[in-house]
Amino acid sequence: MATTTQPAESHAPAAQAAGSQVDLAWIEKKIPYRRYQECVHCGLCTASCPTYLETRDENDSPRGRIYLMRAVVDGRLAMGPGVREHLELCLDCRACESACPSGVRYGHMIEPFKIALHQAAAPGSDSGLIERFLMRNVFPYRDRVKLALAPARILQRMGILDWSERSGLTKLLPGTLQRLTGMLPRLKRGEGALPEILPPIGPRRARVGLFLGCVGDAMLPATTHATARVLQHNGCEVVVPRGQGCCGAIHYHSGSEAPALELARKNIDVFQKAGVDAIVVNAAGCGAMLKDYAHILASSDGEPAAQFTAKVKDVCEFLAALGPVAPTGHVDLVATYHDACHLCHAQQVRAQPRSLLAMVPGLELVPLEESEICCGAAGTYNLTQPEMAERLGNRKLDNVEATGAKTVLTGNVGCILQIARHARARGMDLEVAHPIDILDRAYQAK
Repeated sequence: MATTTQPAESHAPAAQAAGSQVDLAWIEKKIPYRRYQECVHCGLCTASCPTYLETRDENDSPRGRIYLMRAVVDGRLAMGPGVREHLELCLDCRACESACPSGVRYGHMIEPFKIALHQAAAPGSDSGLIERFLMRNVFPYRDRVKLALAPARILQRMGILDWSERSGLTKLLPGTLQRLTGMLPRLKRGEGALPEILPPIGPRRARVGLFLGCVGDAMLPATTHATARVLQHNGCEVVVPRGQGCCGAIHYHSGSEAPALELARKNIDVFQKAGVDAIVVNAAGCGAMLKDYAHILASSDGEPAAQFTAKVKDVCEFLAALGPVAPTGHVDLVATYHDACHLCHAQQVRAQPRSLLAMVPGLELVPLEESEICCGAAGTYNLTQPEMAERLGNRKLDNVEATGAKTVLTGNVGCILQIARHARARGMDLEVAHPIDILDRAYQAK
C-alpha cells in the first residue's frame, strides 16, 4: 500500500466522497487533523498489531488504518465496504500506542471513526439484531445481566447446558447466542450485594471507592468480593457507592455515544459525592474507559471529569502505589500472566500485577510468549468479529499450553472468559483467574 499523503489543507467536510456514508463534519470535530499527521508510517507498530500478525495485510495494520481514515477525511477515498471492513476489524487493543515512538494516540482516532461507522450503517448491516439489543439494552446494566443469567445458572446446575454442547444442540442457536453460551463461566450464587461501606482491617490507610461495572460483576461476582477483601486487608475503607453504573464502554464502542456520555456524567457525580481518595476498578476495559472520561466528555464537563479520572486506578496499580501488605498464606500453583490490552497498553500497567503476585508464597509465575498480544476478547469483539477472535484465541492458547502452567492470570473479565472458553474447547484443565483472586486466597490461607 502506498504511504504518500495529501497536504493538511486538502481535508474539509465538503470533501466527503460519494458513498462515504459517514458524517465527516462530526468526525472532524472529534479528531483534530494533526492526529493523522503525527503518524510517520515507520511501521514499528506492525509487529505488535494482532490483526496484522494474522492477515499480513497492510490495511489491517495501525499505519494502514490511519492512512485509510485520513484518505476518507480528505475526500480521496469513499467509505466503501472494503474500507469499513479493515477499520471494523481493528480490536482497539492499542498495542500500537505502546510500540509507537512518535506517541500517536491511535485510540483517539479509531474510536470516533468506529462510532461514525455504526451511526452511518443501515439497520441490520453493522451487526445482528440480537447483538445490538444485548450491547445496548442488557450488557451495560448489571441487574439485567444477572437476571438474564439466572436461567443459565439453573440449566448449568441441571447439566442441560453441558449436554446440549456435547450433543451439538447449541449449534441450532443463532451465532451470537452460540458464542455467548460458549463464553459462560461456571455460574455460582453470589455472596450477595456488598454493603455500602466496608471497614479497613487494621489502621485506615485510605478511603477508596470500588467501581463494580456491569458484566464483570454479574459474571464473576466472587472477584468483586475478593477485590473488596484485598483492599480491606490493605487498610482501606471501601465505599461501594449506590447509583454507579456501567462505565459506558459498551455503548460507546457500539456507536451509542449519547448514553455512554450520560453514564459517564452519572458516575462522576456519584463518586464525587462519595468523597474517596481513589476510585478502584478491577476490569481493564472499564479502567481504560473511566480514565478517558476527560477526553470523551465536552469541555463543559472538563474540571469534574479531570478530577474523576485523576482518581481512577486499577486495583493492582493502586495497591502497588499504596505499598501492599505481604500475604503470609501459601498458594501452591504454577501460573502464567496474560497482559490484558486495556491494562498494559491503554493504562500502561504491567509491572504492578507481577510485583503483587511475586509476594504470594508458593506461587511460581512463568513467562508467557506474546503476553501483550490480544487474546481476541476486546470487549464485544468476539461477538462482532468471531472469525478473527477465534484465531487470536487459539494463538493465545498455543502460547499458554507451551508454558505448562495450570493457571492463567489476567486483569480483565473479557480475557478471563475468552481464554477459559478456548481452554474448555481444547479439553484443558486450566484455571483462569484475576490476580486479585490469588492475592485474596493468600490473605485468607492459614
